[in-house]
Amino acid sequence: MTHTATFNEAKQKLEHYCAYQDRCHQEVVSKLYDLGIKPPDLDEVVVHLIAHNFLNEERFACSFARGKHRIKHWGKIRIVNELKFRNISQYNINTALKEITPEEYAATFHRVTQHQWESIRETNVLKKRKKFCDYFLRKGFESNWVYEKMKELENSETE
Repeated sequence: MTHTATFNEAKQKLEHYCAYQDRCHQEVVSKLYDLGIKPPDLDEVVVHLIAHNFLNEERFACSFARGKHRIKHWGKIRIVNELKFRNISQYNINTALKEITPEEYAATFHRVTQHQWESIRETNVLKKRKKFCDYFLRKGFESNWVYEKMKELENSETE
């Protein structure tokens, strides 16, 4: 038999859960269901978390975008898709993308592409190109950037 958390237990657990790391509404609702909390108590806990600034979707989106770009080196396309998957509003997605300056974005892209190109141990040029492009498209970088950078790195290698 699973223990269903009381309203106050759930509120306390979720305060800790949100204080530890920024969360989106979807994660909080899912956690409340896991604790056995059902509407209308669920809505009341969410309102409490928002009112006491434990839950802030804009803050979540901004820290998510910063972290995924700086730590995992994700591109804007992947960040946007992941935020949409978490039901984040377009307004908050746009705000989050402003956290990454164009200069930082370009510098990260050039640094990680250079490193990745050098680390691919593939003698077949076509296979190396495919591995390189697939990797950065999966990371969510713009295709025109990826293809231009591949040509640039390939040309610099043959000189």
